[in-house]
Amino acid sequence: MAAKIKIIFKTLTEIFGYEKNTRTHSESQVAQIAASIQEYGWTNPILIDEDGVIIAGHGRYAAAQLLAFDEVPCITLVGLTDMQRRAYRIADNKLPLNAGWNDELLAVELADLQDADFDLSLTGFDQAEIDDLLVEPGAVEIENRKGNLSGKFLAPPFSVLNAREGWWVERKRAWIDIGLQSEIGRADALIFHSHTLPPSMYDEKARHEKKTGREVSWDEFFQAYPEKAQKQAPTTSVFDPVICELVYRWFSPSGAVVVDPFAGGSVRGVVAGALGRYYHGCDLRSEQVAANIEQAHQLAEQITAPPRWVCGDSLHIGDHLAGVSADLLFTCPPYADLEVYSDNPADISTMDYPAFVNAYRQIIANAAALLRDDRFAVIVVGDIRDKKGIYRNFVSDTVQAFIDAGLRYYNEAILVSPLGSLPVRVGQQFTKSRKLGKTHQNILMFVKGDPVEAAKFCGDADVSDALAKFGEDV
Repeated sequence: MAAKIKIIFKTLTEIFGYEKNTRTHSESQVAQIAASIQEYGWTNPILIDEDGVIIAGHGRYAAAQLLAFDEVPCITLVGLTDMQRRAYRIADNKLPLNAGWNDELLAVELADLQDADFDLSLTGFDQAEIDDLLVEPGAVEIENRKGNLSGKFLAPPFSVLNAREGWWVERKRAWIDIGLQSEIGRADALIFHSHTLPPSMYDEKARHEKKTGREVSWDEFFQAYPEKAQKQAPTTSVFDPVICELVYRWFSPSGAVVVDPFAGGSVRGVVAGALGRYYHGCDLRSEQVAANIEQAHQLAEQITAPPRWVCGDSLHIGDHLAGVSADLLFTCPPYADLEVYSDNPADISTMDYPAFVNAYRQIIANAAALLRDDRFAVIVVGDIRDKKGIYRNFVSDTVQAFIDAGLRYYNEAILVSPLGSLPVRVGQQFTKSRKLGKTHQNILMFVKGDPVEAAKFCGDADVSDALAKFGEDV
């Protein structure tokens, strides 16, 4: 058999997935495989039969599609019966699972890699597993999970949070599985965020450009093909429920009042309600508010503190939320005109950047006025480019807006985002412009008043009910 084995290169169109493949590959795991291929090269060819059907390597095949490879190394296994091929597909996946780990030696290896500043996520272990392995025995005793920060705080309270990690993806899926649908109410009006579109959509846009003889914007493309816009509505930039959960648990106690001047979809309100926080959000679009309210009604069994959304211009949030005294300001603003949510002139996502910033600063000031003293404010933002590709410095404008509103800049963190279709786009983007592929957002934290008193108000970060809600394995 060994003499018959040789590596050949085949295009992705020449090989095919096995229709009864029993091994599953989540998006996050495929992204891990893709990252591994980028770091180490292609070390393990795909095994195929004489007809090009994959016997082993479905995950690598999916990663190659994500990376937009033209061809991949393969080995054709000849001489196997149909039953042998079917059995080997199972054995190839199951046999490695029967092996174990020498945890002591594994911890030493991981520690050495960590000391060398190597990215440990490229080993395939998630942060919680790494914490378990690297923690010194007996150093920490935590009731929920022994020996790691994840058990005490849900995630280690570091300045980098990684939404690609396995536990994060599973937890996000758990929130979605209860029925969370933040995109409802946005499909008809939102100009879509191209970062989340699948590779096939880029191919269709390229064909349209060839047909028209010129480059077109995503707005123009979706106006020409509205049915594709509707189809892509679920992939718009929906707020991550896991970062909601972390912010609520870290920066407010149960029963706290939350104010959100840029409500958008239902996620921040529903997660707040499920965690016993009383949420008050303001949004300009009546259809969005109606959709959010309907979503909360659908999830009423999961919610202990019903969220409230009001329809109106957030410039007047003090009037819309008259009488509300907030314990946490938590929001995610429009990124200027990166996503346009409506054609209402009062919608700041329709404004040019100078007008946007002026309105944005006033909204921040008015929302901050609702915040009690000795409380925190958290905002998720990311920098944006002008039409010439130059950063507008939106993050700094946000920091200054909060400082001018009387708060102090207290913490910042980086949220590492899922790759989405970035590996497909970044090569051409970098070649043409030297723009790096953006895979993060900024989480900015501010304090109004005394940070020590604000921390006392928050109390311990209780995650025991979270583990009970989703199960210890999430």
